[in-house]
Amino acid sequence: MTEGTTSAAVEGGDTLTRLEQEGEIAADYLEGLLDIADLDGDIDMDVEADRAAVSIVSDSNSRDLQKLVGRDGEVLEALQELTRLAVHRETGDRSRLMLDIAGFRAKKREELAEIGAKAANEVKSTGAPVKLDPMTPFERKVVHDAVAAAGLRSESEGEEPQRFVVVLPA
Repeated sequence: MTEGTTSAAVEGGDTLTRLEQEGEIAADYLEGLLDIADLDGDIDMDVEADRAAVSIVSDSNSRDLQKLVGRDGEVLEALQELTRLAVHRETGDRSRLMLDIAGFRAKKREELAEIGAKAANEVKSTGAPVKLDPMTPFERKVVHDAVAAAGLRSESEGEEPQRFVVVLPA
């Protein structure tokens, strides 16, 4: 092994360890929140796309967890930011942790990928750019990825909270 390969492997291991630590801190924080709110839920941790990913899932009635999702995921977004702050407080590093509750983000990711693919198909057939409705940063990222997978390019335009994706011809 060369020195460069060794340091890259160590660096990759350090990143994985750091992300796992973020997940553990987030899980502890969220466990406390679930206890305070008297809600049942299990916490799953993973590392996806160089981010810690934490999910709250429940075998029982997921209506209770829907309270933590809120309308259009507003409460989920707020909890994600609070969880990121809790991780930052413990580690001193900015966290890009992703939080999912009751499968809300996973379902949303599928819907957004479909929107991105449909927009890409429309651009391919018409040759004209397609502007999509305003989206959150998470939503725009999923659409950008779907458009790139379709072989086209996309850009975000506008100012928050009215920032939107424009799908462009290749």
